[in-house]
Amino acid sequence: MHILLLHPPQAKPAEPPAGLPLLAATLRAHGCSCSVCDFNIEGLSYLIDREIATNDTWSRRAAKNRHRHLASLNETATYENPDKYIRAVADINRFLENCGNTQNIQISLANYQDPYLSPLKSDDLLQQARNFQENLFFSFFEKRLRDEVAETSPTHIGISLNYLSQALCTFAILGFLRKEFPNIILILGGGLVTTWLQSPGWHNPFDELVDYMIAGPGEEQLVELLTGSLPVRRVSPDYSDFRRYSYLAPGFILPYAASTGCFWRKCSFCPETSERNRYHPVTPDMAMTELEQLIRDNQPSLVHFLDNAISPAMLHLLADSPLGVPWYGFVRFTKELADPQFCRRLRRSGCVMLKLGLESGSQEILDRMNKGIDLQLVAQVLEALAKAGIGTYIYLLFGTPGESLTEARQTFDFVRQHHHEIHFLNLAIFNLPIGSREIDELQISDFYEGDLSIYCDFHHPRGWNRREIRRFLESEFKREPVIHSILQNDPIHFTSNHAPFFMPRLIRQ
Repeated sequence: MHILLLHPPQAKPAEPPAGLPLLAATLRAHGCSCSVCDFNIEGLSYLIDREIATNDTWSRRAAKNRHRHLASLNETATYENPDKYIRAVADINRFLENCGNTQNIQISLANYQDPYLSPLKSDDLLQQARNFQENLFFSFFEKRLRDEVAETSPTHIGISLNYLSQALCTFAILGFLRKEFPNIILILGGGLVTTWLQSPGWHNPFDELVDYMIAGPGEEQLVELLTGSLPVRRVSPDYSDFRRYSYLAPGFILPYAASTGCFWRKCSFCPETSERNRYHPVTPDMAMTELEQLIRDNQPSLVHFLDNAISPAMLHLLADSPLGVPWYGFVRFTKELADPQFCRRLRRSGCVMLKLGLESGSQEILDRMNKGIDLQLVAQVLEALAKAGIGTYIYLLFGTPGESLTEARQTFDFVRQHHHEIHFLNLAIFNLPIGSREIDELQISDFYEGDLSIYCDFHHPRGWNRREIRRFLESEFKREPVIHSILQNDPIHFTSNHAPFFMPRLIRQ
C-alpha cells in the first residue's frame, strides 16, 4: 500500500504545513510507503506563471514584476525595507486577484472565495466536488494528480484540511479523485475537519465522497488504518518532502509542536475547551533532542513553535539550551516571563518574538473568561520582554458576553499606556463557538447560514453588538496615533508568519 498526503490551496505560503511532516514520518517509521505534496505552494506557482490580460497601471506593473517580487521575499533585505516589502506582497496579491477575476473567484495570498459557494454549507462543498472543473486550480491539480498517481500508484490519498480558505479547493480535488480514480481510498483530516467532527449534532454529509474522516492528530488512526496496529513509538517530523519548495520567506521556516492541546485549557469560549481537546506534551528533553537534530538536518532561518502555548518547562529548557537559530511561538502570561533575567536568557537562546493572548485590558473581563492572569502581571511581562529585546504580538478580543464599551475603553487605555512594549496587535471580534459550555446562558441565533458553521450569533446581554464594536474600533481605537503606529507594523497578508523577520528593525527603533 502507498499513501499520498496533500496540503491543499489556499493558505499563507510562508512555511510548510504544520501536521504533515510528523504524519509522514510516523507512517514511514511504521513501514508505510508515503509521499507528500504541498499543493498550496505549487498552486501559487501555477497561478504566478499564468499570463493574463491586464487593463490598469497597477495590474500591469504587478504582472511585469511578479517573479522579481517573489524572489525578493526570499531575501532578508526586503524585510528591512517596509516599503519594498509592502510593494512586493501587494503586487503579488494584485496579480492573484486578477487571476481569480478570470473565473469570478476572489483569491488572495491567504484566502479563496467563490461568490456562489460557501465553505460553511455541505451542499455547496458537494456541488464543488461535482463541478471540480470550475475550480480555479483545476488545470493544475488535474495534471499533478494524474502524474502522481501514475508515478506512485497510491492506494490511499489523505488531504489535510485546516482552514475554511482551503475547503472549496479540497472538495474540488476530492471530486476529481472520486470520479477519475474511484478505487483509491480517500481520507480527510486536519484542524477544520476536527472541529466539524467534534461539533454537537454532527452527521456526516460526505460519506459517499470520503471514505474516512479523522479528528485530531492523525498519526495513530492512519497507522492503524494502513497496518492494522497502533504506532509503537513517537518519531521526529520529516521535512525532506518540503525542502524542495521555495516558500515565501527569507530562508526555511521550521514549524514544530512540542505539544497538542493547551496546558491551561480553562479559558471560556476557547475552542480547546469547547472541543474538549486533551493536552499531550512531548517531554521537554525529547523535544530539544528532536529540535537539535531537525535544525542540523534542515538549517532553518527560523523555528516556529506551533503549540497553543509553550509550557513553562519547555521555556526554561530553551532558556538554558540555545537553539542557535531564531525562534518564536505562543505563550501565556506567566510569572517566569515577568523576570527580566529570565527574558534576557530567552533572548540569548534565540527568542525573537512571542505571541500572547491578552484578550482584554479589563481585569473583570479577564476573570470572567477564566484567563488566569492579572493586568499587573501582564504589565510586568511586557516590560521585561521589551527590555530583553523580545518582540510581542498581542491578541485582543472584543465583544465577549461580559464586555461593554466601558471595558473596551479599558483595553484601549491599557494598550495606549503600554504601547512602547507592544510591537504587533491582532484585533478580533468575538465569535461564539457552537460547542461552548456558556451557550445556554445566552440568547442564540444563527451567525452564518450553513450546516457546517462553527460559530453562532447571540444577542449581547449588554448591547455590545458587532456593529457597535466595529464603530468603536474604526472611529476610536485605531485612530489613536500610538495604536495606529503599532497596527502599521503588521505584515500585510502574512501577519504573524512574517512578523519575526521585522523584529531587528523594530528593536533598533
